[in-house]
Amino acid sequence: MLAVVKKPPIEFTVQGDIPDKYLKLLEKDFGPALYVFEDGETIPVTEMDWYKEMKEKETPGDTLRFYRTLHKMTQDVLAARIGVTRQKISNMEHNAKPISRKTAYQLSEVFGINPGRFV
Repeated sequence: MLAVVKKPPIEFTVQGDIPDKYLKLLEKDFGPALYVFEDGETIPVTEMDWYKEMKEKETPGDTLRFYRTLHKMTQDVLAARIGVTRQKISNMEHNAKPISRKTAYQLSEVFGINPGRFV
């Protein structure tokens, strides 16, 4: 048996023959963030409640910041790559300005992802 708690910023795993009293304690404390797997059963992360909640809250600016950081780029470097100002990158990341279709395509080429991720 495998019990996994995924509730950002907490994540831990307990494996083995887990006594019921400990499972009940985990269920009480973590509720829907607790996933219990029997016999190697797994659930895709996209079906987990915490992922769905976070995905609903995600904005195009969050996606831009994530990929820029993932690729270890500063706002200045990214701005130069797509021909805009650093301030425009900052405004898009903070959702002060929307990401245009043209900019989404430019960003998708820089990061190698679908442009739909930015709209």
